Amino acid sequence: MTHAIEDLRASPLATELTPAEAQVLAELVRLRELTDGEVLLPEGARDGNLHVVVRGRIDVCKDGPHGRTLLHTLEPGDLVGELSFMDDAPRYASLVASGPTEVLVLARRDFETLVDREPRVVYKVMRAIMRVAHKVQRRLSQQMRDLENYLYRTGGKY
Repeated sequence: MTHAIEDLRASPLATELTPAEAQVLAELVRLRELTDGEVLLPEGARDGNLHVVVRGRIDVCKDGPHGRTLLHTLEPGDLVGELSFMDDAPRYASLVASGPTEVLVLARRDFETLVDREPRVVYKVMRAIMRVAHKVQRRLSQQMRDLENYLYRTGGKY
């Protein structure tokens, strides 16, 4: 448990948590080890878990007619599946370990047990998830702006 609490405290989920609140959340998480190339979640899967990359990397990949395309790489400290954790939507892309990787896993059904007994923990974790979702949205907006500038301002060819 000591390893999990340290990993949890270093994650974005614990940004606002007191040590006692982090301990409550740490009791709900488990550590999962992945080998290089192991699929954490395949494209189209539904998963009620939130993952936090602790060590290693997770590649976000989209399978297509010409093979697998790397969309983004998640590093230690990044959340994985935060939107699916909230709305249970199917995965848009596959999540694949790039090298030996460890992730913390928080099951939604376990997290929901805190609603009545630890509502402040739930509130603080939800704020953390929304900060991460907002950060992702800003990154995607910037990438869209960069692409538009490339295509329309520089006359980029593709």
